[in-house]
Amino acid sequence: MVHISRPVDGLTPTSRRLFLALTGALAAAPLLAARQATAAPAAKGLDDPAKKEIAMKLVSSAENSSLDWKAQYQYIEDIGDGRGYTAGIIGFCSGTHDMLDLVQLYSDRKPGNVLAEYLPALREVDGTDSHSGLDPNYPKGWRKAAQDTAFQQAQNDERDRVYFNPAVRQGKTDGLRALGQFAYYDAIVMHGDGTDPTSFRNIRKRALTKAKPPARGGDETTYLNAFLDARVRAMKQEEAHSDTSRVDTAQRVFLRNGNLDLDPPLDWKVYGDSYHIG
Repeated sequence: MVHISRPVDGLTPTSRRLFLALTGALAAAPLLAARQATAAPAAKGLDDPAKKEIAMKLVSSAENSSLDWKAQYQYIEDIGDGRGYTAGIIGFCSGTHDMLDLVQLYSDRKPGNVLAEYLPALREVDGTDSHSGLDPNYPKGWRKAAQDTAFQQAQNDERDRVYFNPAVRQGKTDGLRALGQFAYYDAIVMHGDGTDPTSFRNIRKRALTKAKPPARGGDETTYLNAFLDARVRAMKQEEAHSDTSRVDTAQRVFLRNGNLDLDPPLDWKVYGDSYHIG
C-alpha cells in the first residue's frame, strides 16, 4: 500500500513546488535588476580623457587643418577676421581679451618670460584688430614661448577655464551626451560667450525656442539639430566664419549616424579635407 503524506500547510506537493518557484523568482528579481543596472556603465562625458582628446583633434581639424593639436601651441597669424593675432591651441586672439589673459597667466607663473614685455601693448590693442606695439617681433616671441612647457600648460589651463569646462558643464546641465557637449564647446570656441547676438549663450537661447533639451524632457537629437541650425545661422552673420562645413560635414554627420556618445571610429570633412579617428 502507498502512503500519501498530507502537507501540514494545506498545499499539495505540486502546488508547493509552484509556490516555491514563484517566490524564488520574485526574490531573485531585485538581484537580477541590480546586476542589469550595473552591467551598463554610464556614457562618458567629453571630460573623459579619451573623449577630450577627440574633442581637441576635432577642433584642430577646423581651426588648423590638422589633427595634431599639440603642434598648434606655436601657431600665430592674423587671419583677417578683425580680431588681431590669432594664436595657440584654441585661437587666442589679441583683440578678444583671451590672449591678454593667457599672457598674464604665463607671466604670473613665470615672470620675465619672453612675452611679458608685450603686456602693455596687449592691453592697448584689446578689443581691436591693431598690432600696435606688437610688431614686428611678437610672433617670433610667441613661437619661442611655445617651446616652454610652462606656456603650453598655461594654454591648456586657459582653454579649459574659458571654453572647455563651461561648455561641458552646460552640456551636462542640459542632459546632453558627449556629442552635444562637443557642439557646445566648438560653438564657444568660435563665438565666445559674450552678450552679442552670435555668442554661444544666444545661440543656445535661440535653439531653446525651437526644441527642449533632454533635461527638460526633450529629444536629444531634435534639440541638437535645433542647436546646430542656430549655430549655422550665427556663423553666416560673419564672412570669416561663413564656411559652415565644421557643422555640416562633421557634427551633422555624427548626429545623423546617431553617434551621440562621439564614439570612434569617426570620419568627417572640414573645408573639403577628410579626417579619420580610428
